[in-house]
Amino acid sequence: MKVEVVTEVRFTEDKRKVLKALENVTKLTYVEEKPTDVGVLLLSHCEGHACIEKLRNAIWRQGIQDAARSVISRGVVGDTIVFSINKQAAYVGVVSFVTEPGESPLGPITFTVRTSNVRQFIDWIAPRTYRGRVYYQAPPPD
Repeated sequence: MKVEVVTEVRFTEDKRKVLKALENVTKLTYVEEKPTDVGVLLLSHCEGHACIEKLRNAIWRQGIQDAARSVISRGVVGDTIVFSINKQAAYVGVVSFVTEPGESPLGPITFTVRTSNVRQFIDWIAPRTYRGRVYYQAPPPD
């Protein structure tokens, strides 16, 4: 599994706070900065499930597996999954999915996951639940 995480730091934002938001939902190994017209684009790449274990833990802690599963499933195209979360919510350790353009005023944190087994990834990060209990727990994806 390969994960790319992208977010924008606008001129009006504190880059340290945006990095904290990223650190709350992913394990940062290296962050590349690319200048844009409105600030800086932060890009991070990592491999393996450990890099988004924090995101998974937040989804489970909040008990939003079914909602997360629904949103994440909509972003599947072949062996790639793309989904976004609210940057401001991530700063305080909360996962709030962004499903519409403009829903996150300062821009979202966007995840692009490439995996050989999309179903296993979805079952791992956001399994189905039944009456508040996990229906099936998949092992971490490759």
